[in-house]
Amino acid sequence: MEAYRGKAIAGGIAAGRLFIYRKEKRRAKREAGAGPEKERERFLKAAAQAEQELKALYEKALTSAGEEAAAVFEAHSLMLSDPDFVREVERAVSREGVSAEYAVDEAGKAFASMLAGMDDEYLKERAADVQDVAQRLIRILQGGDEDAKSPEQPVILAAEELSPSETVQMDQRLFLALVTERGTETSHTAILARSMGIPAVSGISPRPEWEGRMAAVDGESGVLYIDPEEGLLSELENRKRERELLARSLEALKDQKTVTGSGRRILLYANVGGIRDVSAALAGGAEGVGLFRSEFLYLEKKSLPSEEELFLSYKAAAEAMGEKRVIIRTLDIGADKQADYFELPEEENPAMGLRGIRLCLKRPELLKTQLRAIFRAGVFGNLSVMYPMIASPSELRRAKALAEEAKEELKKEKIPFAEMEQGIMIETPAAALLSGELAKEADFFSIGTNDLAQYTMAMDRQNGQLEEFFDPHHPALLRLIEETAKNGKRAGILVGICGELAADPSLTEEFIKMGIGELSVAPSQILPLRRRILELP
Repeated sequence: MEAYRGKAIAGGIAAGRLFIYRKEKRRAKREAGAGPEKERERFLKAAAQAEQELKALYEKALTSAGEEAAAVFEAHSLMLSDPDFVREVERAVSREGVSAEYAVDEAGKAFASMLAGMDDEYLKERAADVQDVAQRLIRILQGGDEDAKSPEQPVILAAEELSPSETVQMDQRLFLALVTERGTETSHTAILARSMGIPAVSGISPRPEWEGRMAAVDGESGVLYIDPEEGLLSELENRKRERELLARSLEALKDQKTVTGSGRRILLYANVGGIRDVSAALAGGAEGVGLFRSEFLYLEKKSLPSEEELFLSYKAAAEAMGEKRVIIRTLDIGADKQADYFELPEEENPAMGLRGIRLCLKRPELLKTQLRAIFRAGVFGNLSVMYPMIASPSELRRAKALAEEAKEELKKEKIPFAEMEQGIMIETPAAALLSGELAKEADFFSIGTNDLAQYTMAMDRQNGQLEEFFDPHHPALLRLIEETAKNGKRAGILVGICGELAADPSLTEEFIKMGIGELSVAPSQILPLRRRILELP
């Protein structure tokens, strides 16, 4: 028996035969077969065909793997028509006289290299998506067929890397588990595996001699076993049964209220990135949405979304959740979340720069457009608005003044809108220390522990080199959370937590004792957290 340790990116346990997926990378000849104008026409024609293929793959992914996996192909379509990418291809074709294939290949490498060099893990993973789009274009330009070869029986699929289009074209019902050399928790492989409920491990380079051999994957600890012994298989099978029993027992908690043994009611909400995640929140037993990240409505676009586009997204979320509350955070662009069309200035320390409410107060039309859309959508459900990165009462008063202007405009235009609570994120030590004063102005607090932790400990949360120094249970951080909860309780407003610490079971009891009344976590974390709270005295 051989054991290879990698990184667990999707939980679960599976055993079966290994199928090694290999692909030949297409080579692009530099020499053009025709003049620049003809090569440009070939590129544009290939891009149009690729667009149609991606639409078909989106529909297939939607039915076979769900909205989260299908959304990858929407992103691919955006890359395909990215002005910078298209401009670079056309420049190479016209000025350097190279073939369309070669121009696409070089542009793909350049963009992928740029993304791979970024600190943000999510953006790093998008490098593989750029390469996937480039390879699709090259394959069309060369007149080739799709490359993916699907196994014929249930297998553990191993590959250096799996692109979205490769996995979607295969018969995913035959995947017992996925093993890849590259990929993180934000990679397409991880997204696909989680949507299918199968284990996945990355960081393991597949070997040709493994083809057809018996293997087992432990998606909890990130280990691949080749030719596992009977004793190990029996142990893994028992753990798999226990996991399935636990999942079934948690399902029974889906519609229960979250109450401690002493009768303390806690609201369990979900963090979502957009309307596509709302269904997952409902399926996971969420009592509401504690954080609707508006920035994804901007990051998915090539230009500013209109008020109508924002309204339709917020309205869809409100209608889907019914009477359940949806807290919409206004735009939090900046730092690690950038969109080129904002043309933000380069900053030496963007985490402490023009981001969140600061950007919206500098460009009030941004905030007012969002607020108009949110107030209009409030007619169709139970919405609240939340401002990010508030550090002083004066900033909150400026935001609320813009909210009043937005409502006055809607009133004059005779457009229906709803009154709603306006809360803030507590993400800086300044906000936590001033929470007593802020509680007089805000209708509720939501503590964003991710940013609060980095600002409290002066540690960039995107810097992997600081991992050994980062302490999510740092006494100073917990003291700021407690101070905020105490001041919120004194003012009679709800105080919640929407950062990663909200799902930390070792802190759940302590948070409740502090007076935290709402915890907002990823949809998949709701039921385990509910069980934890129900077990508390």
